[in-house]
Amino acid sequence: MTPIKTLMSTAVAASLALGATTAQARDFRLGLITPPQHLWSTEAVAFAESLHERSGGEHSVSVYPAQQLGNEAQMVQQLQTGALDMAFLTIAEISNRIPDFGALYAPYLVDGVDHAAALLRSDTAAELLELMPAEVGLVGLGYGMVGMRQVLSRAPIESQADMRGQRLRITPFEPIRDFYTATGAAPAPMPLLEVYDALANGQVDAIDMDFDSILILKFHEQAPNLLISNHMMFPMVGVVSGRVWRELSAEDRELIETTMAEHLENVLSGFQAMDAAQEKEIRELDLNIVEADAAFFSDAIAEWEATWGDKAPRLTMLREEADRLRE
Repeated sequence: MTPIKTLMSTAVAASLALGATTAQARDFRLGLITPPQHLWSTEAVAFAESLHERSGGEHSVSVYPAQQLGNEAQMVQQLQTGALDMAFLTIAEISNRIPDFGALYAPYLVDGVDHAAALLRSDTAAELLELMPAEVGLVGLGYGMVGMRQVLSRAPIESQADMRGQRLRITPFEPIRDFYTATGAAPAPMPLLEVYDALANGQVDAIDMDFDSILILKFHEQAPNLLISNHMMFPMVGVVSGRVWRELSAEDRELIETTMAEHLENVLSGFQAMDAAQEKEIRELDLNIVEADAAFFSDAIAEWEATWGDKAPRLTMLREEADRLRE
């Protein structure tokens, strides 16, 4: 039995199962924040097609990318009430509600996308999903991700001191806010689709971003300096509303679980396959590139660890698993 199947037969059953109902045709709605051309969005559409086919046309999924249903906090509220059926969510929003998920954002927890994908496929990461039904009323079916985090800026950043006072766009969640606050920057939460204009008009000085989004959304046109740091991974989780889940038959749960897990795996393997080519493409652009490692951020890392070591007790477990996967 896979870790996800074990999860569904234990934690979800204990927290959500009120008895399976008879199967019935449904048109599910799935929301996410990424634009239509992003891999999360294209795999969400592929998931919808697979589920429709495998259910013999009984079920369909309408996919709403680019925050059409609101930001992630709003989508979580909709999921909790059953107004939204499914979502691909950044772990960022989940970590705001379950601090243990913040451990996945520990600076330099992983070495790169392959290491990140291996950790997200592990039993240790799957155990975190067991917290979701009771604590947020969602059922987590597996992880995806984007590439590692970098810093793209309007002015050069050659040391941590250069970040002091810089207004830096982040996804709105505590672990990343605390990290950049520790660097001396001024974190500025902002929706992804507003970032290009914010860089263009000087509303922000720098952004926390992955190679894929930098290229797709052309942020490099407005910020010619790139700090390649690979300092943090950025996971995603595929979820189903707990209210919706308990209305489904056992057969439909199994079908949705296995089908979504397959497409989440495509996201993981897709970013693994794209990473090297995207880095090469980035390096060929007319950018001022500076390389950074853990020593570059040593003071900020120490401050982050002092805060999150207590807030996210499972950090130790994840570090041990990450170390094991390096062997």
